[in-house]
Amino acid sequence: MSQPLILAIDQGTQSVRALLFDATGALVGRGYQPIEPYFSDRPGWAEQQPAYFWDNLGQACQALWENTGATPDQVVGVTVTTQRGTVVTLDDQGQPLRPAILWLDQRHATIDGPLPGPWGWLFRATGLEDTIDQFRRNAQANWLSQHEPDTWQQTRHYLLLSGYLSYRLTGRFRDSTAAQVGYLPFDFRRHQWAGQRNFKWQLMPVRKEQLPDLVRPGESLGQLTSEAASHLGLAPGLPVIAAASDKACEVLGSGGVTPDTACLSYGTTATINVSNPRYVEPVRLMPPYPSAIPGHYSTEVMIYRGYWMVSWFKREFGLREQRIAEQSGIEPEALFDELVNSVPPGSMGLMLQPYWSPGVRHPGPEAKGAMIGFGDVHTRAHIYRAILEGLAYALREGKERIERRSGTRITTLRVAGGGSRSNAAMQLTANIFGMPAERPITREASGLGAAMVAAAGLGLYPSVEAAASQMTGPAEVFKPDSQARGLYEQLYRDVYLRMYRQLAPLYRDIRRITGYPG
Repeated sequence: MSQPLILAIDQGTQSVRALLFDATGALVGRGYQPIEPYFSDRPGWAEQQPAYFWDNLGQACQALWENTGATPDQVVGVTVTTQRGTVVTLDDQGQPLRPAILWLDQRHATIDGPLPGPWGWLFRATGLEDTIDQFRRNAQANWLSQHEPDTWQQTRHYLLLSGYLSYRLTGRFRDSTAAQVGYLPFDFRRHQWAGQRNFKWQLMPVRKEQLPDLVRPGESLGQLTSEAASHLGLAPGLPVIAAASDKACEVLGSGGVTPDTACLSYGTTATINVSNPRYVEPVRLMPPYPSAIPGHYSTEVMIYRGYWMVSWFKREFGLREQRIAEQSGIEPEALFDELVNSVPPGSMGLMLQPYWSPGVRHPGPEAKGAMIGFGDVHTRAHIYRAILEGLAYALREGKERIERRSGTRITTLRVAGGGSRSNAAMQLTANIFGMPAERPITREASGLGAAMVAAAGLGLYPSVEAAASQMTGPAEVFKPDSQARGLYEQLYRDVYLRMYRQLAPLYRDIRRITGYPG
């Protein structure tokens, strides 16, 4: 009998990938389909048609079967991991009512006064009113009910993108508990919808009956319908197994299963995550997200639009390298690494704080990005290196915050995501953290993590942890350079850690004067 395979679909922000893994974690087939991340009808909006995701998922599967020697009859199960926080509204026939609102969207609901009743009094008394109001402003359901009341009234199903794709695959409104990352009435401690009396129901107009049923990672979402099977090139009736969000799966696929292993994600959003069986908030009252390991938590510090800044730089200042790479038939990353390596560690005093978007607690809603230390010696190469260094500084600060909150010292550092393909980025990460930085051999860490969860759910392994131990391959290790490490230590302690505190009053003044929140 041929070896069993798992089809893991990784629906990201800029592409969708159809990935075939065997029970050892080996990638035996890959279909890649780039997508337009979003369209924007108004400044700050980021939307995409739900059917666009589904159509491109089918094209990724078509590319997969054209580029692998494996056959569809080897597939024993399907699983999906998706970008986080993208919401879809469906009517009572399961049809989209409007474009999906992506996690990158910057529109805000209007907050008309404080939350009424006892909860409002409590939040004011504890100084949490601003945090709660920020949640209310960011909740897409609030904006929809205010600006598109007819659409909201017709909304029978309010889903994340993971729930929408689950519906298209199985015909059932079910989703994974480990995919619920967004502005929803979700109980992050118990991994279920919030209880009837929970204050979150008062923060938004979402009703329980609009939300999907939830299952734990590794449990069944349903079976592949005939229509979906034809779309994916598979047999109908195959089990569809719940996985987790793309970040949670990436942590698992990178080998992050214990609290002493931190996983950095150099993706559109840059994060540092630690899996923990305990509920540990990275910042007080900011919950840890569900882990891909059932019943576990992912304590995360996020740099919103993190490696988006790298994409921005390449778009605005890196056309030369991209053209040369295309003409020479080489990867652009190699040329951008040359750009980084042409500049000494520390970027000759150029320092970047990567808060390109405001936060809720740390950074706060006033946060903005900053670059300081400019001189006439600085070039675009210095700016590029300073971006990479600034992201590493911010994630190191996140590491230290997680260590303080969890009481566990982090001894292993894994780095995944598109940015980890850069050797220069890996080396400066090791130097700034002052510890070895390990890069998983596979570039498809999110898809591998989803496959690990599915392998356990299909009975190929007794647990997700057991699957992870057998399906994780060796890592490439970048060791810190002692001289660069010493320089970075001084810049981090004496400059970076002081930047936000000293610049925050100026950010607030900028916001007050210009009225621009971002």
